[in-house]
Formats: sequence, structure tokens, C-alpha cells
Amino acid sequence: MGDKRKRALRTQFDGRLKLDFLGAKVTTDAGLFPFRELDEAFRLTENASAVLSDARHGKHTQHSLLAMLRQSIYGRLAGYEDVNDAERLRFDPAMRRVVGGRAKKKEAASTSEMSRFETEMLSSKKNLTALMDLSGSWIDLVQRCAPLDKLVLDLDSSVSETHGEQQGSAYNGYFECMCYHPLFLFNQLGDLERAMLRRGNHNSAKFWRRVLLPVIERYRDRNIPKYFRGDAAFAIPSLYGVLEAESFQYTIRIPANNVLMDSISHLLTRPVGRPSYKPKVFYESFSYQAESWDCPRRVVAKVEWHWDELLPRIGFIVTNMTGWSKKVVKFYNGRGTAEQWIKEGKYAVKRTRLSCRNFRDNQARLQLFALAYNLGNPDVRRD
Repeated sequence: MGDKRKRALRTQFDGRLKLDFLGAKVTTDAGLFPFRELDEAFRLTENASAVLSDARHGKHTQHSLLAMLRQSIYGRLAGYEDVNDAERLRFDPAMRRVVGGRAKKKEAASTSEMSRFETEMLSSKKNLTALMDLSGSWIDLVQRCAPLDKLVLDLDSSVSETHGEQQGSAYNGYFECMCYHPLFLFNQLGDLERAMLRRGNHNSAKFWRRVLLPVIERYRDRNIPKYFRGDAAFAIPSLYGVLEAESFQYTIRIPANNVLMDSISHLLTRPVGRPSYKPKVFYESFSYQAESWDCPRRVVAKVEWHWDELLPRIGFIVTNMTGWSKKVVKFYNGRGTAEQWIKEGKYAVKRTRLSCRNFRDNQARLQLFALAYNLGNPDVRRD
């Protein structure tokens, strides 16, 4: 213990690269090498560059599309969320190695080169469409080695605050700020299946089809149980119909109304006796059909009585799942992990750093943050 290794460690993606302890030559970003190994094993960035278009011409192109894509993704993964950081990172030995190409012997792309790459090349209509599909493509590549035995999808929105005259920025009454209002779709492993940037004043469920349907199509032919969870913002009859047609089991919270409250009226009287510190929880399952629904559906209600609260906490969930009501509610509560994954993306790869003026440019940046997040997802690394 404490003895110096006789031989330095070497990486698979670049056999000339040695990892050793030399105090005179230090980089703070050597932690990128394991992710680069993962990238090399699954050919993630290599496959990504194959579906993106490079509109540059001439013999004076210094860095390939693949090299600049890697620099964009690995920079964000290392916590450098802005292209301004490229001015220093272009000389960083670890960044030069993970980027590859010309950067190995000279330097990586500069700030101006990376800015043009992200705001001109990647934000074109064709490349932006390909970028939005890349997260799913990467997940499929990894799942070939570790297939899922079931699929659970969680759809949720979040907030990215804006500043100044950014295109698409608007005041959101719920978040009480000027912002964008992106939509995210995760699976049960925390992989970000798809993300979409939206204007700040769009409601939480706006464009849900554009996010959910491509993912449903990717998994359509897989013979595994499939589930979906969503909060009350996604209590949309057309969404129920799509999920039922695609053989998804779902739990979606629905707002309370007088009819629903009347169905559980017998649970709305405080239990007799001295209240315990432990909440008293009751469940009820019944059939219900709203005016906008084409058929009756199962609704599960949960009523919680707390000793220090005058009124009970009440929640309603519409579902096509069978089984005990308590298990249905427990499964729905699992969607809280999606909110934690959104926070991880916010604080780990700083995906809220959408500082471009143009909305399309910020859409491209969000997709780059999504790729960086998926590359760094612990469950992907574990597999």
C-alpha cells in the first residue's frame, strides 16, 4: 500500500496515453478518461457524428465534426457549461486526448470555433432533428448489451431561467420568473430518453406528443412490460388513449372535483380516537368517467390524516393497472425520482445554462447537455 506502480495505466481508446502520478504535469479533468473509455466501447460519439451534417468546405478545416462534438459534450460533462471555457480547455492535456484528432498533437478548438459549431452547424434544422434523436440512439446502443426487462417512462417539465432579450423567453406564473419551460422524458434507470426546449409560457403538457411518441415507437417491438407515470398536468384523455393503444400501463394524477370527492365521502370524516403521530392512510378504488373521456376508467384515491392538520391530504390517480390500490399509489410515487434526475442535470451538467439569444441555438445546447448527462449517468456506467 502506498508503493508506486511499476507500470503506468493505459487506456483502450488511445494506447499511447499513460496515467501516472507526476506532480509537475497535472490536469484536473483526468476523470473524463473513464467516460471516454465508455464512449469508445459503444462508439457513442462516433455514431453521433455519422448522423450530423458538416456544411464546411475547403482544405482549411482544422477540427473534424467528431472532435468538436466531443469537445462540446465532454466540456459540459466536466462542468464547463459555456463555450468561453474552450479558450483554456483547448490546451488542457486531458481534454485534448478525449477530443482526439488534431488536438492530440496541437490544441483543441478555440472559443470562436466552438461558438460557430454550436450556433451555426448544430442549430441547422437537419442537425437539430438528429440531435434530438441522439439520446435515444445512445440508450439503444447500451441496451444491446444490457436489455431492459421492463420499461418505465416518467414525463415532467422543468424551468430554465432566462436573462435579457432571449428569443422564446416568457414569464411563467407557476415558476414566477422569466424562463424557458423544457420537457423531459426519463426511463427508470435515469436515462434521459428525450428532451425538448419550449417557450416559457407554454403549459406543462404542451408538445407532449413530440417527446413521447418517438420513444414509444422505439420500444414498440420489444416484448417487455411498459409503464408510464405523469402528474396532473398530463391528465389528458388523448394521452390515455395513446397509452392504452400501445399496451402501456399508466398512473396519472388527476385534479379533484365534486364527483370524485363524493365517491370517497365516507373517508373524509376524521377517525375516532386519539390521533397517532403516524398518519392514518386509507385507499379507495372505483370506476369513473369524466365528460371528456370516451369510456370509464379506474381511479384510485388516497386519503391521509395527519395529527397536526385539520383537513386530510387527498390525491386521485387514474390508471389501467390492476392490483391493490396501495401498490398502485406506491408505483405512482416512484415518479418523484424523475424530479431528482432533473435536479442532477441542473446542478451536475448545468443544463440551465442556455445563454444564447436565438431559441434554436438554445435548443441545440439543451440537446448537448442531454448527451453529456446520459454519458455521465451512473446506471449507464454500471451497465
